[in-house]
Amino acid sequence: MLPLRSFLGKRVVLGPGEYFVSEQRVMISTLLGSCVAACLWDEQSRVIGMNHFLLANSRYAKNGPLCHTEAGKYGIHSMELLINGMMKIGARRENLKAKAFGGASVMGNTSRRDGFLCVGEVNSRFIVEFLKTDGIPLVSADLGGDVGRVIHFVSDDFSVYFRRMGKTGQEKIVQKEKGFWKRSTETEELTPEPEIWL
Repeated sequence: MLPLRSFLGKRVVLGPGEYFVSEQRVMISTLLGSCVAACLWDEQSRVIGMNHFLLANSRYAKNGPLCHTEAGKYGIHSMELLINGMMKIGARRENLKAKAFGGASVMGNTSRRDGFLCVGEVNSRFIVEFLKTDGIPLVSADLGGDVGRVIHFVSDDFSVYFRRMGKTGQEKIVQKEKGFWKRSTETEELTPEPEIWL
């Protein structure tokens, strides 16, 4: 395993709603609960990028395509910001590959008896659906479950190193995501087409 503490390149930490792209040596890190991070790279141009997003709506019917929902618009916007940012510095869309992480059920809404997906499931399903629709190969993923993750995406070899959070470390994730989700849904109620992604 890469000695992360001895990494000498630039380090960037993302919060919910953020993304970062680079053609330089970099490690991009984030803390995920229900949110999802898409890690994209173009091996030829050496451009990498990562986002951290949470769809604004809390649940959707299991049989509906998420890319065509109101919440899907925000996920698509987040992904297009990431992809377009990478293309501006030399990546080619047809060369992109992806890894995806997050989508845990950490906010206490894990019941599926009513035929609806919970927040983490919505985010996990969205990223898989988006990448398939967009023709970007999903090389690997660690999605779902009931614990958060810390991830580190490294430009050297496009590896993603992650560890699952212990139950005691989850309160911080839950509070941060509840705040972000609340702001997102309030924005959605106030305006017909809110722009909540950075």
